[in-house]
Amino acid sequence: MEPFSIRLREGFAIVIEILTKAPDFTAYAYADGAFRALSLGDFRGGWVVLFFYPRDFSYVCPTEIMELERRLPEFEALGFKAVGISCDSEFSHRAWARELGVTELPLAADFEKQISRSYGVLLEGGFPARATIVIDPEGIVRHVSVNPPETGRSIAELLRIAEALKLGAMTPVEWHRGEPTLEED
Repeated sequence: MEPFSIRLREGFAIVIEILTKAPDFTAYAYADGAFRALSLGDFRGGWVVLFFYPRDFSYVCPTEIMELERRLPEFEALGFKAVGISCDSEFSHRAWARELGVTELPLAADFEKQISRSYGVLLEGGFPARATIVIDPEGIVRHVSVNPPETGRSIAELLRIAEALKLGAMTPVEWHRGEPTLEED
């Protein structure tokens, strides 16, 4: 398959391409009540969801982060790990996570904006778009979706996509786990 990239009007381009190798990164994260170094390589051999969001202490972001945290067991049951990423510092992440009650979802600090830049999701305002990148066990980008800062994502849809990608079969519109795929009679 050929790589596919998304190009948007007004000069903003999502340069990350599906079916290509995901850019590696290392960052400090706040997770499980502590700071730790985290890299994409830590997830090698498993599925990972990179969950870029604009800012800690904002309006839409807490709704997404809290729902993702709540549904982490569903992702983990499928063999997926999730990482939240914003351009806030790990110290901001700690304060915000404590305020929200987020205890399991790692929040990676992209303070220098290198991760957002390498994934092509850094907006002109200096913060990432509301972007979701799904990476397979071999480090290949399998899904990219991008929302503007004011529009929250659907964690239920992200789970559906994760299930379909993990299955590896052709799935029709509105497919859900347990339903027939297009390869089935």
